[in-house]
Amino acid sequence: MQQKVVVIGGVALGPKASCRCLRLNPDTDLTLIDENNFISYGGCGLPYYVSGEIQALDALRSTNYQVVRDPDFFARMKGFQVRNNTRALAIDRKAKTVRVRDLGTGQESDLPYDKLVLATGARPRILPIPGADLQNVFTLTHLEDAQAIRQNCEQGHVTDAVIIGGGFIGLEAAVALADMWDVHVSVVEMGNYLMGQVLPSNLGLMAAHDLRQHNVQVCTGEKTLQIIGQDGKVAGVVTDKQTLKAQLVIMAAGFIPNGELAQACGLEMGPRGAIMVDEYLRSSDPDIYAGGDCAAMRNIITGKPGYLPLGSLSNRQGRIIGTNLAGGQDTFPGFVGTWCIKLFDLAIAATGLTIDHARNAGFDAISVCVEQLDRAHFYPEKEMMALEIVVEKGTRRVLGMQGASQNAQGLKARVDAVAGVLQYAKPTVLEISNLEVGYAPPFAAAMDVVNVAGNVADNVLAGRFQAISAQEFVQLWQERATNQIFFIDARPKGAGKALADKYSEWHMLPLEELPDRFREVPTDRQIAILCNTGLRSYDSLLMLAKHGVTNVVNALGGMQAIKQMGLETKLQ
Repeated sequence: MQQKVVVIGGVALGPKASCRCLRLNPDTDLTLIDENNFISYGGCGLPYYVSGEIQALDALRSTNYQVVRDPDFFARMKGFQVRNNTRALAIDRKAKTVRVRDLGTGQESDLPYDKLVLATGARPRILPIPGADLQNVFTLTHLEDAQAIRQNCEQGHVTDAVIIGGGFIGLEAAVALADMWDVHVSVVEMGNYLMGQVLPSNLGLMAAHDLRQHNVQVCTGEKTLQIIGQDGKVAGVVTDKQTLKAQLVIMAAGFIPNGELAQACGLEMGPRGAIMVDEYLRSSDPDIYAGGDCAAMRNIITGKPGYLPLGSLSNRQGRIIGTNLAGGQDTFPGFVGTWCIKLFDLAIAATGLTIDHARNAGFDAISVCVEQLDRAHFYPEKEMMALEIVVEKGTRRVLGMQGASQNAQGLKARVDAVAGVLQYAKPTVLEISNLEVGYAPPFAAAMDVVNVAGNVADNVLAGRFQAISAQEFVQLWQERATNQIFFIDARPKGAGKALADKYSEWHMLPLEELPDRFREVPTDRQIAILCNTGLRSYDSLLMLAKHGVTNVVNALGGMQAIKQMGLETKLQ
């Protein structure tokens, strides 16, 4: 008997699961429904259409061979029916039907199924504030949104824009508007730093500094109170600290899983109202599958249910669901949470847990941040790369890694290498120290930066030195009038001359001169030592220890981290 399959949702997972199912079992009677007009598009590409890097909107709906994926394409080329502009109203699990409404005619009908796929995705969180319904208040999740935003910019209607939310979409939108259209952009983020849900504070500060270097106004620790208008259109945004001028507002304050259909029919729900699934991506009803942005699944690091709306996950899960619809038994192990984003000059990437997430999940964890060159020091082309590694103290298990660099591809390669290990093992610091990666001077150093991160974490865990962050070093310096700390700059002679000339508390003591000058360092006070990256200062503290000076803290990341976070002026 021919199997009937209904798929609800047609952006990423739904079409992927449908196509896979029909490839393996061409006799399947499959119907995909979606309430929108456009289906099967690359939503993650929307900011790049706004920026002009992607010229045609249809490019986001096209196959690799430039055929638009519309309902007719799926019917002719893939063998299943697509009913767009059709909304799913209710699921009757006992009768195994889905009640749907044609949004054009208003006609309702029941679709029978043997297997059902929920690929309903997530919707942007709309803040419940006055003015949210004004003209030119957008989200950036549909093709129509991107088209309207770009048209406003092309027609010269936008000189000032406000982005509400400092996450992935918000920052990509800010870059798109400022870079291509020369719009003055303000990003309003309620948290204390950007991307606070997925980044440690130091990398969040680096992201903010990159934006500010390109004239984007970053407003962290601010709550949006109201969108004000004139003649029905946006005129500005009021926060708890200021009023910002704007002719366009993009709400990017996170997502809410579209789990209402599942909840209403009695399926088990997980975090944030997402649908719980097992390793086969089945819901609590074995005849109903779910995945993508509407589903919750196992976080591999914590072992607990989690929620992570990413297009890459949706596509991989779609293939697994399609295989299982056709009688397979493929499994999805869960997620570790691997992502990347490109800002102006800076790229940021991460996998696993941040230090805050690790501690909130019950791990006794530390984090260590290193700044190292991405290629051999003698190779003419090279960039600095910041990598932060998160480690559980007792087991020395690596829980996550985050990084930032102007070398986007190089950064992604390092984070991806660690992600692969996290997904299928519980690596220790030693295993990251010895992680085998490719080496040639144009690509990496002989001791790669990812290995260095493991080495430094090993030294910290072993108690070989006391580490502080670059942020903490700056704070100690600002409190120098009361803490009586002896500050050492271990960089080559002349690097910190301006600070040494201005402040008697700033002591230039280059590593090369330390064997002859160690007696200048007091033994009755705490020492705070800094260099360009943390490497020279580590060698310096080892040398000082030989001479009985052991009360020393070393600023990891050194002056490079301070500069990348935009904190250099706080040393002045």
